[in-house]
Amino acid sequence: MACSCSGPENTTPSEGFRKALWFALIVNATMFIVEGIASLQSGSVSLMADAIDFFGDSANYILSLSVLSMGMLWRSRAALVKGVTMALFGLVVWVRAIWLMQTGTVPEPLTMGAVGILALLANVSVAFVLFRFREGDSDMRSVWLCSRNDAIGNLAVMAAALGVFGTGSAWPDLAVAAIMGTLAVTAGISVIRHARSDMAQATASKAGSAAH
Repeated sequence: MACSCSGPENTTPSEGFRKALWFALIVNATMFIVEGIASLQSGSVSLMADAIDFFGDSANYILSLSVLSMGMLWRSRAALVKGVTMALFGLVVWVRAIWLMQTGTVPEPLTMGAVGILALLANVSVAFVLFRFREGDSDMRSVWLCSRNDAIGNLAVMAAALGVFGTGSAWPDLAVAAIMGTLAVTAGISVIRHARSDMAQATASKAGSAAH
């Protein structure tokens, strides 16, 4: 997916963005615990993928908060790390889906659907809070992409639950997990490209300042 690239300015994000990150961190950490337990109970790979994503997002929000007051170069480096982890997450989901496909385990759809609805409400609230920061620097954009992808993923998990319930097969769950993995990889690549562009511009700006 395309990633718009704003030039790196040596400005500190607003206090509103910091508060939004704290809100997102609390919501994601809570849902990681809830969804992780539910995934073990239901045997759903798409639910487990979403739980792992909640954990990854929580770690990324901590990373964003730790570099928030630093310069653009450090914030773009943090975004680069997040982009790599997003892409790796997608690959892990693919591997997990392939492995469960071999076992033939059918997940429990009612738990999938109920927890999917709860996770959707959580992620929509986070996406709503972060929406106005979506066109910021690469670090801000990576945060927005995470929240947006999570909301899309929750809708997909709910669709998988309906599919499993209707067919009695694990294939809907596996298919959704594969889509979520692909979405994570493409978003990660987008963030990496944006972060590298910001890093290059920030480095050039720093070199120009030093020359003067």
